[in-house]
Formats: sequence, C-alpha cells, structure tokens
Amino acid sequence: MTPPQSFVYINWFNNMNDMQIKHDLIQQIHRIIASAQERAIRSVDTERVLMYWQIGRVIFEEEQQGKERAGYGEFLIKSLAQTLEPQYGSGFSYRQLNLFRQFYRTFPIVNALRSQFSWTHYRTLIRIDNEDKREFYIAEAEKNNWTARQLERQVNSQLFERLLLSNDVQAVLAVARAEKLPTDAKEIIKDPMVLEFLGLKREAAYYEKDLEVAIITHLQDFLLELGNGFSRFGVPIRGKTKTYSFGWR
Repeated sequence: MTPPQSFVYINWFNNMNDMQIKHDLIQQIHRIIASAQERAIRSVDTERVLMYWQIGRVIFEEEQQGKERAGYGEFLIKSLAQTLEPQYGSGFSYRQLNLFRQFYRTFPIVNALRSQFSWTHYRTLIRIDNEDKREFYIAEAEKNNWTARQLERQVNSQLFERLLLSNDVQAVLAVARAEKLPTDAKEIIKDPMVLEFLGLKREAAYYEKDLEVAIITHLQDFLLELGNGFSRFGVPIRGKTKTYSFGWR
C-alpha cells in the first residue's frame, strides 16, 4: 500500500533536518567572495592609474606639438583644468593635471606600470628625481608589498641614502622590511579621489553597499567586453537576513 503523501513529506523533512552543510564548504565560499571583492576594489585603482597615465600622455603630446609657442604648456593645462574640474572634481585640478603629465614623463611605457601600485604609490615615486633611487624604491615596494603609506615613510626616512652610508646594508634593509604588510584592499577607497573616480560625492562615511554598487557599475561594461564567461555581473542584493548577500541581480 502506498503511504500517504503527507507521510512522505514529513519523512523527507526529517531527513533534511539530519543533514548539515560542511563547515569547510562555507569557509571556501567565504574565501571566494572575499577574493572577488578584493579584486574588484583593486581593479578600480588600476583603472584609475591607467586613466591618469593616458591623460598625461595626451597632455604631453599636445604640449610637444605647441612647444614653439611660449607658455603654451601652462596655458594648455590651465584651460583643461578650468573645463574638467567643475565637471569631475578636484582630481582634475591644475596641480593634478601637472602630476598626470609628470607621471607619463616618468613612466612612459605603460606595460612597465605595476598593477599592485596605487596612484598614491606613484605620486610618491614621481617626486623622486634620481632614477637609481626611484628604481630602488620601486623594487623594494614590489618585493615587500609595501602600502603607499609605507613607501612614503621609507622615502621620507631616506632609506636609500642610509643604505649608501651604511656598512651593514642587510641590517638596514631588515629593519625596513619588518613593517606590517597590507591586509585589507578596502584601504584604497579611503582616498577622496577614488570616490570622485567612482562618481560619488565626498561624504563623512559611506555604507559598504554604496561603494560596492559604484565599483560594480564602473567595472560592468569592462567585464562584459571580456566575453560571455563574465557576462553574469550585477549588483549585490539584500536577502531576508540583516546581512548582505553576494548574489547577483
């Protein structure tokens, strides 16, 4: 005799209660989510660095075409700043556009740019006139995964000069390399210029979802160009609990 449907349902429900999701499986998914979020955040700054380099190249090349006219370079950057700053914010001021031009002149080969370096890293490196000194800090920052703040601290502490004067180079390097390594990619988004790049106004604080949506919106077109494998890309949605899901909409 076939058991009643209600009995089959109750039996199935009891079996489901006996099942448990493996803790390792949950941790694995947590790691995937965290890794994806970190890559997304870092991608924003990588795109920003490339944008500044391209702007610097355009300014430099235009300046070279008009170099026979006295004062054309200053006129060019001032005019660009007057047009761009009201629309895009202080990240495109006269001073910043000068930095973009200097950025291109210092690093003219785009393939030589380090993806792990933020714009703040490059601002520090641009100020170093001596090429050997700059190459030293590039190598040390890359090898030791220095944050922009750590790089700036080492430059200000004259690490390069201290090494030239030291009889124990390894001891000096050991002290410099003992600093704490970066642990959170979200430190990047504290830079007000990143907020401008994402199209966000400067506020005292932002909810995580605001930043996630801005980042994802900025990257969406770029990822879609990579092909169908990247086409399922949306924004985080709120579930029934108080926490956010990393699901897509």
